[in-house]
Amino acid sequence: MGPAGRGSVGRIVVVGASLAGLRAAEALRDEGFTGDLTLIGDEPHEPYDRPPLSKAVLSGWLTTDHTVLPRVRNIDARWLLGSAATGLDVPGRQVALADGRRVDFDRLLIATGTHARPWPERAGGGLHGVHVLRSRDDADRLRAALLSGPRRVLVIGGGFTGGEVASACRDLGLNVTVTQRSGAPLASALGGVIGRVAADLHRDAGVDLRLNTTVHALEGDPAGRLRRARLSDGTVLPAEVAVVATGAVANTEWLADSILAADHRGVRCDGACRALAADGTVVEDVFAAGDVARWPHPLFPGHPLRLDHWDNAVAQARTAAHNMTHDPLDHRIHQPLPAFWSNQFGVNLKSVGLPTIADQVVVTQGSFDQHRFVAAYGQRGRLVGAVAVDSPRVLNGYAALIEARAPFPPVLNAPDGPAQLDPVDAEFPHRASPEHSVTRDSSPHIPATAGPVLTAHQ
Repeated sequence: MGPAGRGSVGRIVVVGASLAGLRAAEALRDEGFTGDLTLIGDEPHEPYDRPPLSKAVLSGWLTTDHTVLPRVRNIDARWLLGSAATGLDVPGRQVALADGRRVDFDRLLIATGTHARPWPERAGGGLHGVHVLRSRDDADRLRAALLSGPRRVLVIGGGFTGGEVASACRDLGLNVTVTQRSGAPLASALGGVIGRVAADLHRDAGVDLRLNTTVHALEGDPAGRLRRARLSDGTVLPAEVAVVATGAVANTEWLADSILAADHRGVRCDGACRALAADGTVVEDVFAAGDVARWPHPLFPGHPLRLDHWDNAVAQARTAAHNMTHDPLDHRIHQPLPAFWSNQFGVNLKSVGLPTIADQVVVTQGSFDQHRFVAAYGQRGRLVGAVAVDSPRVLNGYAALIEARAPFPPVLNAPDGPAQLDPVDAEFPHRASPEHSVTRDSSPHIPATAGPVLTAHQ
């Protein structure tokens, strides 16, 4: 089944009109698909870029109007925006929408992404001044709140989004407190050793960092406006704005009554992006891509991944589009090396591989003191990841070593490396379970049903 066969015609529906959905639609046309193409999105906006929301938008360098994703080509598609998918009938090949419409398909791509984990209503989640940051509208609301001049902003969660929000607050001259349930920011993503460097970055920027601390409740005044937070150490912290940065949950609620293996961790699929049923069999003509997809990576067996990464959304969209238009014998396996980046407190952090499964870490170039270094991560004597702080260009070599399953610690003979490599425990606050997600943030301060959720970034 190639561009000249059934793969070029019929009706393809893409549920999810963000980065993965748009790039998949463009790739479908590139692959020769000439049939009817429909994109469904729950937001009324055209597809936009999310990484700038916690960086440039909050700091005022960009408005959300300038985050719209560029169109690579004309996709000649029907756009159904502003109405969420509410159900999937796989045997009947229909998607149900919130407005009552039903959309027929021959092949389906699920690219519904994730949403920010909200703060519970019982603990003050409904107060005016409590925010999450995932969508364009979230960013506009939070930007307006920051411009109102709050005396203190509370950021709940010391992951990547939490760090970027705190960094933006300091750029705006605002007092900010970050609570982190473990002993260091980014500990779930990079381990405690590198997390302590992140803690120094927070403190050097003037952030009030509260480690090993959770928020028990947010409290407001009689008008329902946030006024204070009660912390686990017994203190009461005045705050007028709170940003809940405690992780992301896959948008799979609409699949609850379908036959797919889908839950809050994502949609299970095989290496070719084909969705799986609850019994583990392939569901014909249904695919998944982007933040919502959970699949086995050949380099990391036993660890089905959900990557909340910009690069992965684009690459997986292309893989899915190819496989949707070709015979299974010509399918591609999705296996790009995970990679993510973050900019906070004037520092660039970039990672390749999967540091979250490592048991040891070692500095291979630069030094902690200078806040400019590369750290390599190993699992049972094998190199599995690397993180560069203000040294992004050197990671290509590490990526090649990870793909080659090089031993750990790696022998680099780097001119700026230490005289001797001395690996230490990476100090992750949890150890990876056989199935996990690698998402933007993982610093839950409230009970979660997901188990350990590991951390990365777009």
